[in-house]
Amino acid sequence: MHAELQLDNQICFRLYTATRLITQAYTPILTELGITYPQYLVLMVLWEKDEQSVCEIANRLLLETNTVTPLLQRMEKQGIVIRKKGEQDKRQQIVSLTSKGKVLEEQAYAKIPPGMGKQLSACPLKLADYQHLAQELDSIITTLKK
Repeated sequence: MHAELQLDNQICFRLYTATRLITQAYTPILTELGITYPQYLVLMVLWEKDEQSVCEIANRLLLETNTVTPLLQRMEKQGIVIRKKGEQDKRQQIVSLTSKGKVLEEQAYAKIPPGMGKQLSACPLKLADYQHLAQELDSIITTLKK
């Protein structure tokens, strides 16, 4: 057996597992809010800057528009966002938060940071460790998205 092919030697397995478990930890909180994890990601993009094109949202999330569009359609049916044609380019879809989408920001703020903090409280990492980890992951993402 090649050491490079052993599961314990794979950073990708650790990243995959951490991602899966973190998403799983978010699920009960997001279910209470009536949204999924992918919807939460879209909402965070729109909470930062409302009224963005589908392309801008997809780019920010490092996803394809054909992945984001069905997600936005479901969010529109839930009354969280509205989509309208762009004023300058009618082919463009502009996504905006509804009042329900805006209220979700305050609800998410009240529940998610404390809920996730509680779940991660047993972890020995400090805030600076998480910030350093985020920078390291950003380096990996930047390298691989080229």
